Amino acid sequence: MDIKNGLVRPHNIALGVALILAVAFTISVQDVVFKLFSNTLSLWQIFALRGLLAVPMLFVLARVQGIKGSILTDALEKWTLLRAISMTLTFMAFYAAIPFLSLSTVGAANYSAPIFITLLSAYVISEPVGLRGWIAVFVGFAGVIILLQPGTDAFSPWAVLPVIGAFFYAMGHIIARTKCQLVPLVTMALSVNLAMLAAGMIVSGLLLVWQLDAQLARAYPNVFGGWSAVGTYEWLVLGLLAVLTVAIAVMLAGAYKAAPPSTIATFEYSYLVFVALWDFMFFATMPSGTSILGILMIVGAGLMILRRQ
Repeated sequence: MDIKNGLVRPHNIALGVALILAVAFTISVQDVVFKLFSNTLSLWQIFALRGLLAVPMLFVLARVQGIKGSILTDALEKWTLLRAISMTLTFMAFYAAIPFLSLSTVGAANYSAPIFITLLSAYVISEPVGLRGWIAVFVGFAGVIILLQPGTDAFSPWAVLPVIGAFFYAMGHIIARTKCQLVPLVTMALSVNLAMLAAGMIVSGLLLVWQLDAQLARAYPNVFGGWSAVGTYEWLVLGLLAVLTVAIAVMLAGAYKAAPPSTIATFEYSYLVFVALWDFMFFATMPSGTSILGILMIVGAGLMILRRQ
């Protein structure tokens, strides 16, 4: 264990790695569920109803962890809420693209976040980047371009969304690093779920008022579709998503408490292995050689940044 500034920090590498692998696996399962049901329930319906189920679970979890004070007030505090909005925009962009792209492509584009974190660290909070950091940024952006293949027939405009989501994820990371250091993870998870619940309700209301073209809603039901009837099976799926959300929050907290963050963050990339497997098993898709090259460059850039830190 490590003792610094009077704090005892355990170094249980095996436990930390086991937990983060479980997190990556659980997130990949959650994403498969989102993709499978993207034409059954709209993204906004899932956000809203999953939030209604997850929020009470997080209140119970906070009570079990003995968190004192008003967790709701803390969850709605300015910086915590701003981080939650950034993370909600991340998930909106990520899950809006899922029906149109392979999970591997969406995941790899989203993992360009360390590149944006490096840039924002340099220009927003004035943290030094160094030569290795700038090389990683260059390699990572080159990987994104190779993965997305703009200007070719293989390019999909939907592929830009997870990259935009990665930018907002980086914004959330910077806010957490500079303004939310003392906020418990369960409070931050509650804030994100409240923001996603609100986003689901607000966008659903706007779609109801605007009455978009029916053909557009049929073509893109995940993004522009209205609410569907929810039977027992759909509630079971929503309940599963809510449980997965809470489980991810708990295991993620445990992983980063058990071992050094740089070690744990490295193993987060195992997510790409899991989604490549699900792409093959559930959707009979495999990334092309060009896509694999882009993914490897993005992962390599992220690992360079982690090693630099």
